[in-house]
Amino acid sequence: MNRKPILPVITLFLVAVMALSSCSLLHNKTVGAPEQPAQALRTITVPGTGKVTLVPDIAYINIGVRNEAAEVSSALSANNAQATAIADAIKAQGVKQEDIQTANFNVYSMQQYDYEGQPSYVTYSVENTLYVTVRDLTKLSNILDATLAAGANNIYGINFDIADRQAALDQARDLAIEDAKTSSYVQPYAPYGMGGGMPMDAESSVPVSAGQIIVTYEVYLTYIIE
Repeated sequence: MNRKPILPVITLFLVAVMALSSCSLLHNKTVGAPEQPAQALRTITVPGTGKVTLVPDIAYINIGVRNEAAEVSSALSANNAQATAIADAIKAQGVKQEDIQTANFNVYSMQQYDYEGQPSYVTYSVENTLYVTVRDLTKLSNILDATLAAGANNIYGINFDIADRQAALDQARDLAIEDAKTSSYVQPYAPYGMGGGMPMDAESSVPVSAGQIIVTYEVYLTYIIE
């Protein structure tokens, strides 16, 4: 039994599925000859998924300091001093100046009330938030310790990521194509364990675990049957 050849046409997409558009130029047109209706293509579409499991190698932290005083100048002066001390403490841990940015700065007044609920006096608050990029995760716990010791009173969370995300996407894409070709799941890496991550120094007062990041890429492989 003769099998008709199947020609692969690869259609890739990231996150959203890209609809395949029909091609209107699949037939030749001869001048003076009657037009022939285009033949509908017969296709088979096979999905593929590629997953790459990686340990994060970079972290982003929002570190804030808030000061309150009866005079706005006093609150501002105290806040500037603490923010400078925090930045110096972070740089002392090996973080470069360009990886420390001011993400937010606010000055606002707050009405205070007496025990009868009547307005009594006004205080002023100053908030300064630093956005810090940590490229050496082995120092993350020490950095957090240093910022708290320097006067930070707000940590708005730690976001872990991969510095070279494009390389991870490319690898996941290649795995997705192979998965679509073989119609079987490709295991990219041996699992690191459910607890996972990069355990930090056990003696640190701020324990941190980076966990894992799973990069997923989906493709659709479309075959034209002739």
